[in-house]
Amino acid sequence: MSRPYRVAAVAVTIATTVALSSGCSSARIPEGNQGASPQPARVTKLLVFVVENHSLRQMRYGMPWLSRLATRYGYATGYRAITHPSLPNYLGIAGGDTFGVTDDAPPSAHPINAPSVFGSAVRAGRTATIYAEGMDTRCQRVNGGRYAVRHNPWTYFRSERRMCRRHDMPLTALSGDVTAGDLPQVGMVIPDVCNDAHDCSLARADEWLRDQVGKALRGPDFTSRHLAIVVTADEDDGYHGNRVLTVVAHPQLHHVTVRRPLSHYSLSRSYAEVANIEPLAHAAGSRSLLRAFGLH
Repeated sequence: MSRPYRVAAVAVTIATTVALSSGCSSARIPEGNQGASPQPARVTKLLVFVVENHSLRQMRYGMPWLSRLATRYGYATGYRAITHPSLPNYLGIAGGDTFGVTDDAPPSAHPINAPSVFGSAVRAGRTATIYAEGMDTRCQRVNGGRYAVRHNPWTYFRSERRMCRRHDMPLTALSGDVTAGDLPQVGMVIPDVCNDAHDCSLARADEWLRDQVGKALRGPDFTSRHLAIVVTADEDDGYHGNRVLTVVAHPQLHHVTVRRPLSHYSLSRSYAEVANIEPLAHAAGSRSLLRAFGLH
């Protein structure tokens, strides 16, 4: 090939490469893989933060730090809570069922004789912990101060009370577990009724999440890619179809948006997958939240 033709061919090759590269940056990647690396991550721990009573739209516009986290990593636009009020949604996450509960009464009114995903994980030799803010004693089964027992689902599972008393901890235990890389495989973090935006503003909840989730993002469990973090709401405000903002953070994810229908049962199933146990009740027939994001 003569030199002019070689120069022209090289120019065409460079132009084609640049065009393809720029096209990749704006093209829509198939849902569930958008921004994800081709190899699935080995997620062995799942830590879920739950706030209160706000819709997807309210959370996106009223919680700027959480909104930026959603944009950086990923979020689900079709994720819905199960029902109203709070308690049956927490039970749905923990047990894959609402167990016929339609109110927010304490454990003494609703002793559940069924397994939870937390207890099932412990029985299988895995680790599980709920960290509840404002709780004075482990597995506290009555309200106290800003602690609301209706937001602490493990306290309702009667057959697991011994495990609950051992592994249902005050929030003060979280920081040490984060720093040590000792977070549980099945974990949940429950703010008090001010920091979860139930009684106080979304702005306050956003600042609380910035502090608590931010620490977990910097911890060794997350940076080693073993931990996925989820932030969701138990329910919306009752006026938006129970669609809530659900953010999934993991080092593998970059600007992912999942539009598939998901629910708290999807989250319960993901807990079971991380712990390598059978999903409970309705979770067994639900789409996995982590799989929807390509993380399991």
